[in-house]
Amino acid sequence: MLEYLHVGTARDLAGGDRRLYRFLEIIPGFLAWITLALVVYVSFLAPAAAAIFIIVFDIYWLIKTIYLSLLVRSSFRRMRQHLKINWPERLQATGLNPMLPGVQWNDLYHLVILPVYREPYEIVKECLQAISNAHYEKDKFIVVLATEERAGDHVAELACQAQAEYGDAFFKFLVTTHPIGIEGDLPGKGSNEAWAGLRVKKEIIDPLSIPHEQVIVSVFDIDTIVPPQFFACLAWHYMTAVRPLNSSYQPIPLFTNNIWEAPAFARVFAFSTTFWQMIQQARKEQLVTFSSQSIGLKALIDIGFWQRNVVSEDSRIFWQCLLRYDGDWQTIPMYYPVYMDANVAPTFWQTLKNQYKQIRRWHYGAENNPYFMFGFLKNKQMPLSQKLHLSFVQTERTWSSPTNALIIFMLGWLPIVVGGPAFTETVLSFQLPRITATIMNISMIGLITSAILSINLLPPRPPQYGRFKWIWMTLQWVLFPINFIFFGAIPALDAQTRLMLGRYMGFWVTPKARLRSALEVFRKAV
Repeated sequence: MLEYLHVGTARDLAGGDRRLYRFLEIIPGFLAWITLALVVYVSFLAPAAAAIFIIVFDIYWLIKTIYLSLLVRSSFRRMRQHLKINWPERLQATGLNPMLPGVQWNDLYHLVILPVYREPYEIVKECLQAISNAHYEKDKFIVVLATEERAGDHVAELACQAQAEYGDAFFKFLVTTHPIGIEGDLPGKGSNEAWAGLRVKKEIIDPLSIPHEQVIVSVFDIDTIVPPQFFACLAWHYMTAVRPLNSSYQPIPLFTNNIWEAPAFARVFAFSTTFWQMIQQARKEQLVTFSSQSIGLKALIDIGFWQRNVVSEDSRIFWQCLLRYDGDWQTIPMYYPVYMDANVAPTFWQTLKNQYKQIRRWHYGAENNPYFMFGFLKNKQMPLSQKLHLSFVQTERTWSSPTNALIIFMLGWLPIVVGGPAFTETVLSFQLPRITATIMNISMIGLITSAILSINLLPPRPPQYGRFKWIWMTLQWVLFPINFIFFGAIPALDAQTRLMLGRYMGFWVTPKARLRSALEVFRKAV
C-alpha cells in the first residue's frame, strides 16, 4: 500500500515531506486572501487599473455564466430522458463485459452502506424502505447500517428497531458500531464507513466467497430516498463501463425531500448545489465524487477503504483511487437522481447556523488540494499532462469559491469609493457602474434558467401551502447574490483560512429534520 494514500494533514508526515505538505495546505487560503487584498490595494493606488480588471472579470463571469447555464440545461434534459428508461429491462439485455470475465448482470451484488449518527428512526426507516422497494432481486442486497458508539443509547435503540423491521428484507442486513477512540480515526463519516466496510468484508463477503468484482458498493446519507430503478441503472452502468473496476459512479443529488419546508435561502442553496453537480456531470473529465456515490468493492479494498482521518471522505476517495491506479481512474456520471433533504432546523436561526456549518464543511474539501498535489509529486507513473490539467482545474475551482462573489458584488464599486478625485472625475469612473450593471443584468440569464429548472424539480405542493408559495418559489432567486456571498464565498474563505493556519476542522454532522414523509413526497412526485 502506498503510504501517502492515507495522509490526512501535514501532521501525519515528518521532515521535508511534512514541510512540503504544510506549504501545499497554505496555498488555497493564501491565493484567496492575496487576490482580495490585491483588488483592494490596487483600488487605492491605481483605481483605473482596478476598474478595468473588474470590467474584464465581469465579462469573464458573464461568459462563464452562459456556458454553465448550457451545461445545466444539458444535464437536466439527460436526467429527464434517463428517468423515462426502463432500467431493469435494459439491464437484462446487456451482454458480457470483457473487463468482467464471466460476470452476468444477475451475478452482481449491491452492498449499501448507510452511516447513521443521531437521526430520528423515521428518517432511517424511510431510507431502508426505499431500498427495499427497489426493482431488483432482494437476495442481491447487503445492507449495512453503520452506527457510531459515540451516539450513545439512541443509536443502539435505533439499530434494534431497524434490525427487527428490516433484518429479513435483504440477503444480508448488518449493523456495525464504530468504536470510540481508535487511534488515527477522525470521528465522522469516513472512519465510520471504513469500519463498516472492513466488518462486512470479514463477516459476509469473504466467508461466503463472493468475488469482489461482483460487488458494487454504494454509500448514501441516511436521508437519501433511492428511486426503485436506481440499482438497475447503476448495475447497467457498471456492466457497460469501459473500465468498470477503475470507475466511480455518481448520481445527481436532488435536495427536495423537504424542500417546501425549508426557508428560502436554504431552498436556493439546495437547488444551487444540485445545479452545480449537474454542471459537473456534463464535464466528465473534471467530475469528482460527491455525497452519494458508488464504487466497485475490488478497488475499495485495494485502497484500504475510505480515509479515516479526513473530513471530505466523499471526494477524497476519488483522489485515493486516482493515485493508486496511476491516473487510470474516472468518475462515470449517472444522469439519474437520488433524493435528499434540504437543510431544515426547528427554527429559522438554527437553520441559518446549520446551513453555514454544512457549507463550510463542504468547502473544507480544499484539504484535497494538498493531498493530490503531494501525491502527484510522489507518483512518477501518472502522465505529467494529466497532473497539470487536474491541478489547474481544481486550483481554479478552489480559488473561485471564496473570491468570485466578493469581487463581483462587493469590490466592484471600490475604485469609485476610494479612488479619489483624480479617478472619480474620469469617464471610466462614470461608466464603471453602468458597464458592470449591464453585464450583471445580462448574467441574470443564469438565474432565469435556475428559476425555471427549480420549478420543474419541485415535488407537488403540500396542501398546507397556498398557491402564493409557487410565486415565492420563483422569486426566491433574487436572494442568490446574498446566498452567493454569505453561503458561498464567506464559508469557503473561512474553511480555507482554517486550513491555511493549520486549524484543522473535524466532521460536523448536519442535523436532519422533516415534517412530512419523504417517501410520500417521492411517490407523489413520480
